[in-house]
Amino acid sequence: MTIWYVIFTVFVLAMLALDLGVFHKENKEVSLKEALGWSAVWISLAVFFGLGVWYFMGAQKSLEFFTGYLIEESLSVDNLFVFLLIFSYFRVPGEYQHKILFWGIIGALVMRGIFIAVGAALIMKFHWILYIFGAFLVYSGIKMAFQKDDAIMELETNPVLRLFKKFVPVTDKYHGNNFTAKIGDKTFATPMLVVLVMIETSDLIFAVDSIPAIFAITRDPFIVYTSNVFAILGLRSMYFALAGVMNIFEYLKYGLAFVLSFIGLKMLLMDVYHIPIGIALGVVAGILATSIIASLLHKKEGEK
Repeated sequence: MTIWYVIFTVFVLAMLALDLGVFHKENKEVSLKEALGWSAVWISLAVFFGLGVWYFMGAQKSLEFFTGYLIEESLSVDNLFVFLLIFSYFRVPGEYQHKILFWGIIGALVMRGIFIAVGAALIMKFHWILYIFGAFLVYSGIKMAFQKDDAIMELETNPVLRLFKKFVPVTDKYHGNNFTAKIGDKTFATPMLVVLVMIETSDLIFAVDSIPAIFAITRDPFIVYTSNVFAILGLRSMYFALAGVMNIFEYLKYGLAFVLSFIGLKMLLMDVYHIPIGIALGVVAGILATSIIASLLHKKEGEK
């Protein structure tokens, strides 16, 4: 199995190098057409990978991958709202946003890899921890459903931001797309680095929900890791594709909350009744589709 981890990691690094080193060498704002194109590329790669899992590891593992990928991708959408809030608050120029998200994705891959390794080790040693994960997901789902939109992240009083500024000298001015700048004989963090720290922090917070969620679908670390990676890789392109229309999906939050609660209940009932992966995939897809359609219909009704 180790060889598959190596092959997959090399492939991901090659794609990222191609992305930053070839297609995005220059600072420019990502267009909608380009964002949709890259989103299609990452989704297609995930589909082909899932079919490869079907061929080499069997139908059950493939279903686990696709279900995990759909859950991780859908939960990542909630992260996009926070990205938009952070970029707006710090007035990040459009041409610099891609670089921040690129390095944010790299950090997210490392952090989630560690989370998954620790989670898998804990589950193997302490089976009962799955019940804690399940209860936490149900609680997270209920909390998300009743949480006010403006309570997601209070940037003005954010403890991470305040702690960072306390120990690291920060300049309020952008110095191109550099993360640091030398002013006199002192090195300062630019708003680029501050935003990157906030992006990494937000992903860490969302990973606390998403990692336990996928362990309800599969306990195979390879499937957990690869579905997470594909979801994260498509997140950057998805942001640029949806940034201008995210406010349309007002019911998506409730759909995601229902998904979290459903996955949590699936985990809590695992020793009483095993919900087949195919049914879980259908339920998750149905919930997301319903919330999106309801949002679009409500938006259309409001425009009349």
